[in-house]
Amino acid sequence: FVRGQQFRGYPVLRFAQVLERYGKVLVLLAFATDLPEVMARIEAIGRQVPLLCPSFSVVGEECADRSFLARSQGQIERAYDALADSASQEVLLGVAEFQLTGRLECLRRISSPRRQSLELLRLCREETYADLGAYNGDTITEFLEVTGGQFNKIFAMEPDGKNYSKMKRIHYKLSPYDFRTVNAGAWSCDTVCEFISKGGRNSSLIPYEKGKPVNPSRIKEIEMRSLDSFVKDERITYIKYDVEGSESEALDGSKTVIKRDKPKLLVSLYHRTEDMFALPIKVTELNPSYKLYLRQHPYIPAWDMNLYCI
Repeated sequence: FVRGQQFRGYPVLRFAQVLERYGKVLVLLAFATDLPEVMARIEAIGRQVPLLCPSFSVVGEECADRSFLARSQGQIERAYDALADSASQEVLLGVAEFQLTGRLECLRRISSPRRQSLELLRLCREETYADLGAYNGDTITEFLEVTGGQFNKIFAMEPDGKNYSKMKRIHYKLSPYDFRTVNAGAWSCDTVCEFISKGGRNSSLIPYEKGKPVNPSRIKEIEMRSLDSFVKDERITYIKYDVEGSESEALDGSKTVIKRDKPKLLVSLYHRTEDMFALPIKVTELNPSYKLYLRQHPYIPAWDMNLYCI
């Protein structure tokens, strides 16, 4: 989009021009993507010249360098031992290796399609589904495709007002009785927090934007709800957590449901660096009877690693 323009006084060149001008180069990737054609282009560049992908968490201050992994060794080993199969253990080790080296082949070796991983949950037509971080309804659409459009009830939580409206608009055909929604964030209790609304996947709570300039017009007070409070006595059979770094708090807010119903869980593990071991440990503490499966889906960097609990 910007070839031929200037960035901080430097001309933006085509890749071929870079090679012609500088000869030997090291490429550092500075953005994330899951678009197949873009990932293929990155892989093609990586076959021509050395290419590294620095690994940073979506939120939080920690970086998975050698010091961090050494300090976390005991917890990593505990999470590793809790995983139900060798494929899950390979994912954990592969992501740690990628974080240390920045080499894309570490991710390529452990990545598998998301739809294939969903088969672990064996979703059926009688599910009562709680979607925490429902965004614009895309994972509700995915759920309906897997179950053939059949389900018992859906509970959806989404804090961003624009995303919430899109979700309601996309799924307007679902009856209000079967499709219960709340414009709120998932949390450990019912409260109010300051929230930065960006109308996309980057909306977040104020603490996660520490040190970054924020447009005051985007700051809003929003309702935060625990899942236990939202669903009350309803029996939940499946929960998805993708709440931009609040997964630990959202799990705490689901402890009654998790202990009582043992629903199937899909938990995002990539927002915070420690999530890859801290969240599997938390799930086993909430309900030790779960079998835990870790899967990495095609994404550069490792921003689509999920925990599947059954």
